[in-house]
Amino acid sequence: MLLDKRIVLTGGGTTGHVAVNLALIPKLIDQGWSIYYIGSNDGIEQELISKVDHVRYFAVSTGKLRRYFDWNNLKDPFKVLKGVFQAYRILKKMKPNVVFSKGGFVSVPVVLAARLAGVPSIIHESDLTPGLANKIAMPFAKKICVTFPETLDLIDKNKGQHVGAVVREALFHGDREKGLAFCGFDIHKPVLLIMGGSSGARNINDAVRRNLDVLLTEFQVVHLCGKGNVVPSLDNPGYRQYEYINEELPDLLKMATLVISRAGSNAIFEFLALQKPMILIPLPKSQSRGDQIDNAKSFEKAGFAKVLYEEQLDSNLLKSIKELYRHRFEYIDRMKNTHALGGIDHLIQIIRKEAKNG
Repeated sequence: MLLDKRIVLTGGGTTGHVAVNLALIPKLIDQGWSIYYIGSNDGIEQELISKVDHVRYFAVSTGKLRRYFDWNNLKDPFKVLKGVFQAYRILKKMKPNVVFSKGGFVSVPVVLAARLAGVPSIIHESDLTPGLANKIAMPFAKKICVTFPETLDLIDKNKGQHVGAVVREALFHGDREKGLAFCGFDIHKPVLLIMGGSSGARNINDAVRRNLDVLLTEFQVVHLCGKGNVVPSLDNPGYRQYEYINEELPDLLKMATLVISRAGSNAIFEFLALQKPMILIPLPKSQSRGDQIDNAKSFEKAGFAKVLYEEQLDSNLLKSIKELYRHRFEYIDRMKNTHALGGIDHLIQIIRKEAKNG
């Protein structure tokens, strides 16, 4: 039994690389853990974690890991090496029992430093196929926890552990009436929620706005369009746009009838947990490693989502929305019967089991 429980969390670069940590933190606090977070100097993780009480934040150097040629590839390994030494000093000072990594570029030096400091580390992979940062860090970790069971075939069998989805508890406490009041929407008309990720999605935004007049005949639309992407001239009582929503998100999800989104793993499992029929528009391979395409296909195969590829936006967006709405209760019934959720308690059990005494 651990008498003095100390954990270092890491992960960053995107909201998805922080979401699982944000879900874990309240549970860990309730169980008496002292929590430290290692992130970057200017990543979104610093912005998100700084708002959380009882967590000490440390910044280290990190480099971007690229799959393509870039002159920065020559200098970024030195940034990572610097980050390893910075993280090592932090770990030796804080003396954590365990490190938990959610992935992203900043996690690589932290997991490497944990190995050097003799601290066990646990990696969590949300996507069906592991990201580059996690691939680099996996040989140095003690356990690799995955969301999709298919991922176990792609990693070290001795380290892999399927835990299912980890969903933030706060999302289950949304209030539909508060969401409607926040947007000024009619209680009787269905709501279409569009999410392009923390930075928005230009092609999705443009396609929605080109079809807005038709959409508003059947739906009220709340559009999370990303920083700098609000078009004030389009505002009207049935169409609300926001760059980004944080505190009110549970209320907006509760009131949503349908959701249109990219196919990042954390987000789509949250929609699944809330039983929201969804259209997934994965990032194309020209802009990604194809992980969102794999995620979306898995959800479509399970009957949880309808997939629409970016090149189909103009020709099939309206048709897909109408079809999803018409069959929404069938999607909801399939979501009710899933066993893909409940990962957070399993994850905490693994953290406690792998944590080092003293």
